Amino acid sequence: MGRKNKKVDLDQANDIAPGLVAKTKKRLVVAAGRSHPGLAAEVAAELGTQLVPTEYRTFASGEILTRFQVSIRGCDIFLVQTFGPPVNEWMMEMLIMLDAAKRASAKRITVVAPYFPYSRQDKKGRGREPISARLVADLLKTAGADRVMSVDLHAAQIQGFFDGPVDHLFAKPVLLEYFQRTLTDADREKLTVVSPDTGRVRVADTWSDSLGAPLAIIHKRRDPNVANQVTVNEIVGEVEGRVCLLVDDMIDTGGTIVKAAEALKKNGAQKVIVAATHAVFSAPATERLQSEAIDDVVVTDSIPLPEEKRFPSLTVLPIAPLLARAIHEVFEDGSVTSMFDGAA
Repeated sequence: MGRKNKKVDLDQANDIAPGLVAKTKKRLVVAAGRSHPGLAAEVAAELGTQLVPTEYRTFASGEILTRFQVSIRGCDIFLVQTFGPPVNEWMMEMLIMLDAAKRASAKRITVVAPYFPYSRQDKKGRGREPISARLVADLLKTAGADRVMSVDLHAAQIQGFFDGPVDHLFAKPVLLEYFQRTLTDADREKLTVVSPDTGRVRVADTWSDSLGAPLAIIHKRRDPNVANQVTVNEIVGEVEGRVCLLVDDMIDTGGTIVKAAEALKKNGAQKVIVAATHAVFSAPATERLQSEAIDDVVVTDSIPLPEEKRFPSLTVLPIAPLLARAIHEVFEDGSVTSMFDGAA
C-alpha cells in the first residue's frame, strides 16, 4: 500500500517545526579581500549590512590564508575584490577566498571585481601569446565562483570567457551625472566627446548621444613590441575652440590619454577633460596627467588611490552605490539590465 504525498505549505511547516520558514529565507553576505576594503565597506553599508569578519594571513614565504570567522553556510555571498596593483597577489587571495567559501558551504558565490584582471589580454595579438583574460575566468570558475560582476570590461567579449552569469556594469551613469551637474552652459555649447582610439568609438558614441554633443575620434598606432607607447596620427572631427571630453575605460601609465590631449590642444581645443572608470595609475601616470594639456581628470574609486597618486585637478567619484544596487538586483532575482535602460 503506497504512501500518499502530502503538500505542506510554509505556514503549516512553521507550526510543525518553529523556525523552519526563517531558515529557508535567503541571506545576503558581503565579504572582502584586502585590495580595497574601503570600497567593500561602503558597498556593505549601502546594502544595510556589514562585512563578514574575515581573517587574512600572509606568511613569510608569501603564501596567503583566509578564513571566514562566522558561518556562511547556505548564504548568497558576494566577494568584493578589485584588481589594481599588485594584481597577482590580489588574484591569488581571491582564489583562496573562493575555495574557502565553497568549502564553507555557501549556497551561491559571486565575485564582485570592479576592475577585472588581465582584461587587456583578451585575444592573441601575435603568435604564441596567451589569452590571459580567459585563463582568469577559468580560474575563478574552478575555484568556486558561480557568478562574476565587473564594471566597464576592457573588451565586452570577456563576458563569454566565464562559464556562468556575468553582470557587466557601466560607470557611465556615475560619471555622466557628475558632468551634467558641473558643466557650465558655456561648456555644454562647445562640448565635443572624443574617443582616444577607434576601439572606444562605440562607448564614446553613447556619451555623445547622452550629452547631445558631436563626436571626434583620435586615430593612433601602437608598437606591438613596445609596451605603453602610443603614436597619435590624426583627429577625425572638429575640435578647434571646443571643450573636449576624452572618455576611456581605464588610465594605466597615462601615455595614451596625454598624447591624445596634446593632439587636441595642438589642434585648437579650448579645454580637455578626461573621464575614465578605472584609475590604475601605474608610474608615471600621476606626473603625466598633470600635463598642461589636461584641464581636469575624473575617475571612479573602482581602484584605491593613495594620497601620493592624487593631484589638484583629479576628481574621484564613488562607485559603491552602483555596485550595491547591482548586488541587490542579483540577490532579489531582479534585473541588472534595468539599471542601464536596457544597455547592459
